[in-house]
Amino acid sequence: MHPVSHSHGANALKPVLGTLQLWGIAVGLVISGEYFGWSYGWASAGTLGFTITSIFIAAMYATFIFSFTELTTSIPHAGGPFAYSKRAFGPTAGYLAGAATLIEFVFAPPAIALAIGAYLNVQFPALDPKTAAVGAYLVFMTLNIVGVQIAATFELAVTLLAIFELLVFMGVVAPGFSMASFTKGGWSGMDSFSLASIPGMFAAIPFAIWFFLAIEGVAMAAEEAKDPRRAIPIAYITGILTLVVLAIGVMVFAGGAGDWTKLSNINDPLPQAMKGIVGENSGWLHMLVWLGLFGLVASFHGIILGYSRQIFALAREAYLPAYFAKVHPRFKTPHRAILAGGVVGIAAIYSDELVKIGGLTLTANIVTMAVFGAILMYIISMLSLFRLRRSEPDMVRPFRAPFYPYFPAFALLGAGVCMATMIYYNPLVFGLFVLFLALGYAYFRMTAQNRSQAIAASIAGAGLKPS
Repeated sequence: MHPVSHSHGANALKPVLGTLQLWGIAVGLVISGEYFGWSYGWASAGTLGFTITSIFIAAMYATFIFSFTELTTSIPHAGGPFAYSKRAFGPTAGYLAGAATLIEFVFAPPAIALAIGAYLNVQFPALDPKTAAVGAYLVFMTLNIVGVQIAATFELAVTLLAIFELLVFMGVVAPGFSMASFTKGGWSGMDSFSLASIPGMFAAIPFAIWFFLAIEGVAMAAEEAKDPRRAIPIAYITGILTLVVLAIGVMVFAGGAGDWTKLSNINDPLPQAMKGIVGENSGWLHMLVWLGLFGLVASFHGIILGYSRQIFALAREAYLPAYFAKVHPRFKTPHRAILAGGVVGIAAIYSDELVKIGGLTLTANIVTMAVFGAILMYIISMLSLFRLRRSEPDMVRPFRAPFYPYFPAFALLGAGVCMATMIYYNPLVFGLFVLFLALGYAYFRMTAQNRSQAIAASIAGAGLKPS
């Protein structure tokens, strides 16, 4: 079968992104994870237990990204994992990877939007965080519709400001840092390690993943990269190194700034950690709140870009209604896909009773749902890498996973451990996750004929003959 081109007609995306912009997307997609979400892991694991969990997850992500980059550069497709899995295992695996990625990228933004609302509420106590979250959706969906180059340039600018602000945070709290504060009760509330500490470390896995969640979203901008085979490896590798350094720094300095237990169940741990050092009326605190928003905005804005390309790619191949596969005639962006993900995200923000399950906060459960999607996608992607190495040994691979097969095997093993652990500790959220996949699979089975017609139309539009 000839490969089908997607670079023609009304469904074309414009290749305009350079290496620096892709690095900005890679870091920006994730950097909100340094500002909030991760501190929920302290509630179960303590500071020291969570450090061990985070090191394991960082190793999993590093090996995953080195391996995933091989797939991204070999198959530079807006569908990302959907395209790799479909090529490796066929349409059903493509559906499963695409649906998992979609759940990850659609559920991560409402969690970030709620954190934006919490940060603004610190500055304006009368402002309802949910109202602010919806306002953020409206602003950044609009910016994404206006054009990918404008969106990516904005993403790079806010990412650089967010990194600067994290460095400022570390510098300001450093004089008040105390290792005794960081280690007190650091093993699941105990001062020394025991076997009783281990369950808490496993329960904290989704919040360690939040440090790095969504970096793989760069794959969804691959069709819009000027030189994906060169730029994407550089963006991915420098991006993961940047994030590991920032994650360690933020976690250690926040934990040693005072009583870390007060930061373990809130959406704005950094301002609260700084407040204990510089006082409530310090200009440093107000600066952190304002500039801290840049980190949240960078991820929020970048993940909107990611979910819209995933919806677009799935719709373009009839895995979702073709309505969402259209691009804006002027801006050449998938405007309908951008709006569709926003509707789901805003609904999640107001679905307190549906999402607030298992005794955890709304944000914690949304984070967990997004992580379930990510982990399933990581597992399928690594299996696809192994399969394509065997089934297509002659495929052009501009970047090859180093230390193959050990790196992808470690990433696969780590993802498997994460999935098993998360199912055990979050059975209700997992049940909801499986329900979403099942409903999507029912639609997938009902629309098989549409996909056959879409393939035929793509082949005809590209001027190819089916083999």
